[in-house]
Amino acid sequence: MLFRSDGLRVPPFLRMGAWVGGDRDGNPNVTAESLSTAMRMQCETALRYYLVEVHELGGELSISRRYAGATRALEELAERSGDDNAHRDNEPYRRALIGVYSRLSATLEKLTGAQAMRHAIAPGEPYANSWALLADLVTIDESLRVHHSEVIASQRLEPLIRAVEVFGFHLATLDLRQSSDRHEETISELLREARLAENYAALPEKDKQQLLLKLLADPRPVRLPGHAYSADATSELDIVARAADMRRLYGDEAIRHYIVSHTETVSDLLEVLLLQKECGLMRGTLDPRDSEQVTADLIIVPLFETIGDLQRCGGIMQALFALPDYRRLLASRGAVQEVMLGYSDSNKDGGYLTSTWELYKAELTLIELFRRAGVGLRLFHGRGGSVGRGGGPSYDAILAQPAGAVQGQIRITEQGEVIAGKYSKDRKSTRLN
Repeated sequence: MLFRSDGLRVPPFLRMGAWVGGDRDGNPNVTAESLSTAMRMQCETALRYYLVEVHELGGELSISRRYAGATRALEELAERSGDDNAHRDNEPYRRALIGVYSRLSATLEKLTGAQAMRHAIAPGEPYANSWALLADLVTIDESLRVHHSEVIASQRLEPLIRAVEVFGFHLATLDLRQSSDRHEETISELLREARLAENYAALPEKDKQQLLLKLLADPRPVRLPGHAYSADATSELDIVARAADMRRLYGDEAIRHYIVSHTETVSDLLEVLLLQKECGLMRGTLDPRDSEQVTADLIIVPLFETIGDLQRCGGIMQALFALPDYRRLLASRGAVQEVMLGYSDSNKDGGYLTSTWELYKAELTLIELFRRAGVGLRLFHGRGGSVGRGGGPSYDAILAQPAGAVQGQIRITEQGEVIAGKYSKDRKSTRLN
């Protein structure tokens, strides 16, 4: 764990995210299988790093009980390690880490099907989640500190603890993204086959909202069990259902956001909420008589991209917040709404100067609207690598935000073509570029 000089703990403030395997806006090759593959590869990367670090720590922390004591919790952790080698009987820290390695090795096999490079001394039970791993590491950390080994804990164990806090078993949160018109097509098919609406797409916006809210207030599913839907609709439903599986397997942080490209109406957002309901990612209903608190696992993020969308974003969000049922859902996650602003499409639509000005005006509109509505605003900036896609120094971009745009948190994309140039280590220097 990281501490300031006054002893207070500094919580993690940086989280990583990715779109690889989840962004299917315009890419039909992104499916439920690609989502699983991406998540499995990320998990394997994180777990193999932990395995290497724990193995090296086991070699370094060969502290004999004769020279440094151990807390009762650390002794119990060592006893559960499965290591009964008499040569290590007096080395509780090493034995504890051997047990951690065994459990990590089993976790790697369970979650990815892969094998650890070094075999575990004794078979271990897989960790249920990254918090269980973190608890074991904290037990070792606290024992070292209690017995005057703060230097070892700070220099070797703290970086690993911080890594587990930030990366868990998922490495980076995978965002789902799809165009609003694909959602409309899927919902239209579901409602047509269920004989609830013959032509949902042709309904006026107000009627769409009323129908969607009615379905979201009904605990019964719209999807017909065993019914054969089109390949496109099945693909959309499968990837949302697979997201539910990934969250159960890798943790809630594995997939948290669902970005709706080309958000033009309130119904564009309610449609994604209905897809969550159909795939087990929503609990409770929007019926005010329902005593169960309504929650949705995936945060629905509207993406305003074109100049016209940026100019209309305030009206769309105001209409969304005017729905009491949606406000109940929003309250369940701390009354914070995320909004994504697109830089690339706005540049293509209006040019660099117009894009920059309309983005700035949209932020001002959203800041004031959210303030009046009593809703927290988290802006997600879809910046690219080149200037034409909103690229440039991230530091300057954050400082250029209007007052109130950064309410303690901000999300920013970094395109692959500029990551190496901005963050990789130069071969001739250890300083970050």
